[in-house]
Amino acid sequence: MPTQKPKDQTKSATVIALLNRGKGASIDEICKATKWQKHSTRAFLTGLRKKGLVIIREQRGDAGTVYRVTETPIEKPQQAAS
Repeated sequence: MPTQKPKDQTKSATVIALLNRGKGASIDEICKATKWQKHSTRAFLTGLRKKGLVIIREQRGDAGTVYRVTETPIEKPQQAAS
């Protein structure tokens, strides 16, 4: 029976891991890790915000602007259909 190869980490998971680091991640770091263009990276960050992640932008002297996740979404209770 053939063994299954572990699934490669998705680009979404890669970006979220970068944003969860204590120092956050710059647009350039995210672009390099995902091979996305800058406008695609910014659009993805907007999508994460719409999903409920709280992403802050900080100005760092030597690193420029970095983005960091401060809160993850809390599951909302499902409303009963009436």
